[in-house]
Amino acid sequence: MNAFHPHAIARRARVAVLIVAAAIMLLTAAFFRIQILSHSQFATQSAENRLRPIRLPAPRGVITDRHGRVLAENVPGYSVALLPGPRDSVRVVLEKLAAIAGLDTAAIATILERYRRAPYLPLVVVRDAAFEVVSALEEQRPLFPGLVIQTEPKRRYPAGGALAHMVGYVGEVTERELSATGRATGIAAGAVVGRDGLERQYDEVLRGRDGYRLVEVSALGRLVRDVDSTFALVPEAGQTLQTTIDLELQQFIAEAFPATYRGAVVALDPRTGEVLALYSSPTFDPNAFVGGISPRDWTRLTTDEARPLINRAIQARYPPASTFKLAVSAMALERGLVGPRTRMPEPCRGGFQYGNRYFRCWLKEGHGTLDLVGAIAQSCDVYFYQLGLKLGLTSMLSDGVSLGFQARSGIDLPFEATPIYPSGTEYFDRRYGPRGWTNAASLNLAIGQGENAQTVVNVVRFFAALARADGQDVIPYLSGSPKPARPLLDLPAEQLAVLRESLVSVVEEGTAAESRLRDLHIAGKTGTAQNPHGKAHGWFVGFAPADQPRIVVGAIVEFGEHGSSVAPLTAAIMAHHLLGAEAARDLPYDRLLVPQDSAPEAVPVQGAPPGPSRR
Repeated sequence: MNAFHPHAIARRARVAVLIVAAAIMLLTAAFFRIQILSHSQFATQSAENRLRPIRLPAPRGVITDRHGRVLAENVPGYSVALLPGPRDSVRVVLEKLAAIAGLDTAAIATILERYRRAPYLPLVVVRDAAFEVVSALEEQRPLFPGLVIQTEPKRRYPAGGALAHMVGYVGEVTERELSATGRATGIAAGAVVGRDGLERQYDEVLRGRDGYRLVEVSALGRLVRDVDSTFALVPEAGQTLQTTIDLELQQFIAEAFPATYRGAVVALDPRTGEVLALYSSPTFDPNAFVGGISPRDWTRLTTDEARPLINRAIQARYPPASTFKLAVSAMALERGLVGPRTRMPEPCRGGFQYGNRYFRCWLKEGHGTLDLVGAIAQSCDVYFYQLGLKLGLTSMLSDGVSLGFQARSGIDLPFEATPIYPSGTEYFDRRYGPRGWTNAASLNLAIGQGENAQTVVNVVRFFAALARADGQDVIPYLSGSPKPARPLLDLPAEQLAVLRESLVSVVEEGTAAESRLRDLHIAGKTGTAQNPHGKAHGWFVGFAPADQPRIVVGAIVEFGEHGSSVAPLTAAIMAHHLLGAEAARDLPYDRLLVPQDSAPEAVPVQGAPPGPSRR
């Protein structure tokens, strides 16, 4: 049959109609699937291509002192970011931004590494941009595809270095932190978290919850407009954190602490454990960490031999020196080995012979015959050498552990160091060998030297128990509610009163006589800790009023040589808190320590070699 026969043509026409009909049916089915069945899926993909989420950081909670005065707050700041895009495109834009935003090669590499870890999120280029930088970028916005400039809260610390170690500072979360627990606790890449101090301890309370907004972008990734705010999630600010700190007292301590010296001060209320002030010197400006600290500043802080980032109040450990004599006295009284008027067999003639070694007292001419109260008041080493032998090393070690000298104070700050205090003679066997030490170790321990290194906050905690009529231990705290007091000093009320009277004698007629005040009855103890790296460290820990204490203050000044030189500073702090600023000026706290340009070594981390303590 001819191919052009009408029947052949008709047959081919029917086949063509069937093919066209099938194609139309397939296209109709495909359109139905896309437009109806998969509408939401493809609408979402379209929106994702057109819309970009921009994180809105939540303002961190404000930190205040006990009276509501601001210690840490938020102020308006600017951040510069880029929307996600191809890595090469992002690199090109960063290189264009470099001249205006002040980015060097290392900074660009760091930003690109951050982009590699989270390529789906807007890439923060400058977190705390200066207004001049923002203005320059706005003028040249067409040159930078995907550029996002927005206001966001910026942390500010009004008191600066006066509160640095206590309040802490903030920084961007790291990839390691995100991998560990960050995402599980709602922390997103690029979030700002607490790095130290209260900012770290109470980060979950202060952080709040981030929000987001949507922006529309073109096919080239340029910002077109903001999407209707009804689609935005408003950030929730963090909670306000009220602390126990007295800002005026803290600032007075920062101003009064001797310039160029290193050390720390802790003040607390012995009735509750509330920390009234906590200061470490040298300090730093926490505002430098806001938005990311510069490599130059970070190198300066971490290479400084004075180690300003260390919180000496809770992280540095020092021999407690003669302040520990109160602990030895409490041990001996509790065991019934001595009474307040007990005298030792050997009077103080400037030293004490034990075996083939002569242990000196700080007073070369000697103190003569003293009872326990007089030995505390005059800080007589010879008396306590003999008292240490009466107690014995094993008893001193076990009793010291019971008094908390081997444990942290429990203050609500991160990174508190654990004191060094042996729990038994096995410590000496491990360190020196079974025959490498003698009972002379008890003589050194009795005067707060040797294998004993305490944090300032832990020594203050012990003196707070001495200040209390019940001798109970309070846990220092900066925020929240008081923790229940725990039994510590198992002594009758009259013996506790005798110990407090002996501390009054230290100030009235003993080694801290220059810190006497006419209108304030102060009790306290000086201490001078031997230091293998240079001059001795000066201690003073005391409380006032002596009969009904409302404040306990402990201070150490590295290389301060004598505790008697530190006592007026500590007494001035008590006077400032209880009597006002005018009363504090009556004490020579600013004249007894000679200014120095530098000091050898930085932070002693354990006890000095065996030897006598001084005042």
